[in-house]
Amino acid sequence: MLLIPAGPIGVAPIDTVAAALAADGFKALADPVRLRLLSVIACCGDQGGCVCDLSSGFTVTGPTISHHLKVLRRSGLVRTDRAGNRINYRADFAALNGLGLLLIHSTD
Repeated sequence: MLLIPAGPIGVAPIDTVAAALAADGFKALADPVRLRLLSVIACCGDQGGCVCDLSSGFTVTGPTISHHLKVLRRSGLVRTDRAGNRINYRADFAALNGLGLLLIHSTD
């Protein structure tokens, strides 16, 4: 799971480790295919989806989809569960919300 600091960037400076972890998450989201893929995964809900379910609608090859799934998983934005010989991918909404929290600006 991606560890995110407790509040927005403007409240207090984040430490080196938290900055590196957050940067990994933002880097994973910086690719349009990965961002679309994460959107598809997030729409699958709690049950998640396997590669065969997720790859339709993309013009990239199966190995490229697998690579992007690996990047999303390593960044902590996607979790996997094995069901027999099938791997289901689920969005980690806590990690996504943590990244979003960094970007919130409060005028209070």
